[in-house]
Amino acid sequence: MPASKPAPSRIALVAGLADIVFILVFAAIGRDAHQRADVLTGVFATAWPFLAGATIAWLAARVWRAPFRIWPAGVAVWIGTVAGGMLLRAVTGQTVVLPFIIVALISLAVFLLGYRAVIALVARVRGGSRLR
Repeated sequence: MPASKPAPSRIALVAGLADIVFILVFAAIGRDAHQRADVLTGVFATAWPFLAGATIAWLAARVWRAPFRIWPAGVAVWIGTVAGGMLLRAVTGQTVVLPFIIVALISLAVFLLGYRAVIALVARVRGGSRLR
């Protein structure tokens, strides 16, 4: 007897939480690399524009319909996170320079697309599609 599939809302919740965790990890690594103080509040101060960008992307692309798919969900979250994050950083007077944009694009691609790629690979190996 096959295992029951998780409810779509539960899948979307897990994907949303994973996106949040990876964005927070991105912010924490960046703060650590630059030896910034105020670890907890500092990570949130760095992460909030990217979290807002990801939220807007989730809503605009309706990512909850297939949150673990790389295309279009993962790409929408990735680009929305970076674009929204950089835009919000700029309007709030935070640093937005080309090297940071490049690092954010690469790092967030690895994080936000990477875990989705691993899930897709596991689903393919198992012979099922649990991406919806």
